[in-house]
Amino acid sequence: MRRSLPLRIAAFAAALTVPFLGTAAPAEADTYQRGPDPTASSVLSHGTFALSTTSVSSAVSGFGGGTIYYPSSTDEGTYGGVVLAPGFTASSWMYDSIARRAASHGFVVFAIDTNSIYDQPGSRGTQILAAVDYLKKGASSAVASRLDESRIAVSGHSMGGGGTLEAAKANSSLKAAVALQPWHTDKTWPEVRVPTMIIGAEDDTIAPVASHSIPFYTSATGAREKAYGEVAGAGHLIANTDDDWQGRLYVTWLKRYVDDDTRYSQFLCPPPSSSSLSDYRHTCPD
Repeated sequence: MRRSLPLRIAAFAAALTVPFLGTAAPAEADTYQRGPDPTASSVLSHGTFALSTTSVSSAVSGFGGGTIYYPSSTDEGTYGGVVLAPGFTASSWMYDSIARRAASHGFVVFAIDTNSIYDQPGSRGTQILAAVDYLKKGASSAVASRLDESRIAVSGHSMGGGGTLEAAKANSSLKAAVALQPWHTDKTWPEVRVPTMIIGAEDDTIAPVASHSIPFYTSATGAREKAYGEVAGAGHLIANTDDDWQGRLYVTWLKRYVDDDTRYSQFLCPPPSSSSLSDYRHTCPD
């Protein structure tokens, strides 16, 4: 029986609301924004998240234990993770300042100890990845409830920075790498694929930027994105301090590539201009 015109119009309108069979509706893009909108002053300061810590025994397998710093609240969901390795003869507690700074911006930061304080960069890279696996397997119930195990970065200072490059070379599924005043006898890193930030120190006499940080940055031709920031007037041990510009570079890179938070792109591209930086190089995609 022929339907009236109003009925035919209603049926046609209803049909438009039914998805075509076999075609999925577009999903909303994932977002991992954590914390308030950043400002030029907020990226030079500690973040807004209150922190808790938990210790990891040296009896753990694959590395030397350490301390995990994490946001106390779960109100904003889970957070990306960062494994932070020490330099030659150093211990995890020496990096308390930068670990707390990063964690206060919404990250689970695992400052690790190495099996021996004399371990070389290759060994440190292996231990960094062992600590990544430890985090993913649920370091503790409190940490497991806060960590997004699909979003983990690696970081380290000096020989730990060299180990960071080793870890990034070995595991391209990492979301980011940040090497602090890195030291390594290998000067070429074309195999590194993950977004990599190298932070050098202008007056570093232990890992001079001309023979370490800059060649590492220049040779990382395979990195999806990369940047090099050099802190003016700083020495090799700036990683053991709470320097604001080192913290800004560190946090903005993690926010941009671990959290995929484009609110922080403005602090990386165009390159920051400040007398606190003696050099800045970048690939700036944004």
